[in-house]
Amino acid sequence: MAADPRPLPELVSFLESLPEPHILCGRDFRIIAANAAYREVCAAGESVVGRTCYDVSHHYTVPCDRAGESCPLARSLQSGQRERVLHLHHTPAGEEYVNIELSPVRDGEGEIAWFVEKMEPLAVSRGVAANPALIGHSEAFRAMLELVSRVAPSDASVLLQGESGTGKELVAHTVHEASRRADHPFVVVDCSGLPETLFESELFGHERGAFTGATARKPGLVEAASGGTLFLDEIGDIPLGMQVKLLRLLETGTYRRVGSTELRRADIRLVSATHRPLQQMIAEGRFRQDLYYRINTFPITVPPLRDREGDLSLLVDSLLKRVAPQRSLSLTPAALRALLAYRFPGNVRELRNVLERASLMCDGEQVGVEHLPMELTASARGELPDEDVVPRLHPTFHRAAEEDALDLEEVQRQALMRAVRSHRGSRRDLARRLGISERTLYRRLRELGEG
Repeated sequence: MAADPRPLPELVSFLESLPEPHILCGRDFRIIAANAAYREVCAAGESVVGRTCYDVSHHYTVPCDRAGESCPLARSLQSGQRERVLHLHHTPAGEEYVNIELSPVRDGEGEIAWFVEKMEPLAVSRGVAANPALIGHSEAFRAMLELVSRVAPSDASVLLQGESGTGKELVAHTVHEASRRADHPFVVVDCSGLPETLFESELFGHERGAFTGATARKPGLVEAASGGTLFLDEIGDIPLGMQVKLLRLLETGTYRRVGSTELRRADIRLVSATHRPLQQMIAEGRFRQDLYYRINTFPITVPPLRDREGDLSLLVDSLLKRVAPQRSLSLTPAALRALLAYRFPGNVRELRNVLERASLMCDGEQVGVEHLPMELTASARGELPDEDVVPRLHPTFHRAAEEDALDLEEVQRQALMRAVRSHRGSRRDLARRLGISERTLYRRLRELGEG
């Protein structure tokens, strides 16, 4: 006799009692039950029973693994175990990153019959513009964010590595906000801005009379971060002499104020960041290998802007709201193309500076090419041939200056296909992002067979 495909009513009742959003679905991706928390958070209070999980969460017509995502259900069927992934979901509040934890449920014969899926919104990040959250859709951004979501709940030391201007401090703050220390201080130490003579005093504090000018007792930044997170920005700039004392703090969890014999205990979670090649510095004797192993428990690479294909439009919308909050600024299609063609060696920080300058140069509501820095627009047009001076063209747009044999129409077709595949919103939003009308977008999609 075939097993009863219906789940036990006790299981459905149990899910209803859970405070986090949960659904129960079958092997065919159909939702069998959804608790009240899921209906409220993910479905605007409406019933989702009978719909597929990928339709509700992503508005897909096919399972996630056939739409470029990692599908936890398919992975669980293969492994027979619980699976966890980070997905970008559609919710009544807009697109949000969500931690998905999916557990298989077996029937009386030991076969996987159903799946219980738990959703935990990652409140510190968004797929669309949100201030001051992290913003991005790209594969590189999502890979980074998944690492953040995994390490944040722990107390493991995190080392953020990436170029200047990529937003390492914002990622560090995200780690803090998603941790159990979120209600305690997040203290930033700019290691590059502290001279060696003051470093120990700033970090550990000092007693009155410890040195000339120490007229009063002063707690250090380690003490200020008690219970929370200490963020050492540009840790590669710490003097060798101080590296020994920092290592002792990390190994023993204790320190002394300058001029004191009292041993104090530190209760901190350490997050470090650097743009320097620490392993090369170790080989050159400029950074301690034992300290490197202490801070590098969980390394995360923060990707440069040129590797975040599809994210620039989202960042532009958000940054324009920040640099000119009283105005409704937008970019002309030509200005957006110029930004997309630029390599941005200064990353998001440079993008913000470019937009802030453009907002001051623009008297109307649309930022045009004429409002952008000359060096940016010149390099986008390929007028500066020296590759050491001019960044290479962004892969999203044509490389006509570099590859004369490549047909421009074909490159534009490929760029449109990439944009369609990476976009998770409506066709109207996609048209706005591309700087064309919705009618033109549909015409081009029909020409590509995607309409």
